[in-house]
Amino acid sequence: MNELKWAVLGTGVIANEMAQALHNMGRTLYGVCNRTNDKAVSFAKKYHVEKVYTSYNEMYEDSSVDVIYITTPHNTHYEFIRQSLLHGKHVLAEKSITLNSSELNKLKALADEKGLVLAEAMTIWHMPLYKKLWQIVESGQIGRPQMITMNFGSFKDYDMTNRFFNISLAGGAMLDIGVYALSIVRSFMCESPDQILSQMKPAPTGCDEQASILLMNPSGQMATVALSMHSKQPKRAMISCEKAYIEIMEYPRADHAVIVDAETGKQTIIEAGRTSNALQYELEDMETAILTGNTAIMKLRESSDVMDIMTKLRSDWGLYYPEEIHS
Repeated sequence: MNELKWAVLGTGVIANEMAQALHNMGRTLYGVCNRTNDKAVSFAKKYHVEKVYTSYNEMYEDSSVDVIYITTPHNTHYEFIRQSLLHGKHVLAEKSITLNSSELNKLKALADEKGLVLAEAMTIWHMPLYKKLWQIVESGQIGRPQMITMNFGSFKDYDMTNRFFNISLAGGAMLDIGVYALSIVRSFMCESPDQILSQMKPAPTGCDEQASILLMNPSGQMATVALSMHSKQPKRAMISCEKAYIEIMEYPRADHAVIVDAETGKQTIIEAGRTSNALQYELEDMETAILTGNTAIMKLRESSDVMDIMTKLRSDWGLYYPEEIHS
């Protein structure tokens, strides 16, 4: 098997970016399935997709499909992933990969049982910039990360029916944008945080509109995270190490960072990859994981650590989604 055949579930913004990324790789998306079939037909025409499925089962049962990319809302992921794995498909699922750790642990066990690759489509794990920065940190040249500060604030319309605030669609800052900030935190920490404190301001629907979070791991590395869905903030990451600090703007798909020397103030610009190729890097790493068995590059263990943090935080806040209450 040299060229994997991809199917995508959903036809939104990410699905469009995914189809374009495959095109940039000289490939064509094989199949598409969507709750509204007319949208799937239009999507297929736009990207020359070979197969348009009229039902989810038709997609699952297509033996030609190797891997399914799930781009639907968070609260739908668990069952879509489970069915995909049960039918022998590798799965790449948009962030956040599941609603909580319990769901993710069950799916990890199923993927292991079936010998399949399951991964979260988290840009942080795959952008060349981060791979370069992790190497710089691991080399010891700027010392050990000590303190991390993260900001991410969107200004979404205060419409409680849209997915950002709709609790029935697993809305809120944590699963939508907090997952990026916490993934950065986890990636620069040598181990996962075990001390977590927070404050949360709910939206009228009950989902998390704003939050401030403090984290520390057993090695004493610390982080602060500020999230908001109706108050604009820069997407700024600062990783303070012993000999320098790293500053990254627009960090979800960043292609450059600045390292500032602690003694001299000298700034060194680090560049790698291209922001516009973010989805392509995810797909390339997923294919490598499937074809070579090097699943560590998909960083599911780190995704699990992040999910553990988010699950604890929402538990502390008493914030549960309908699927969690009724399960």
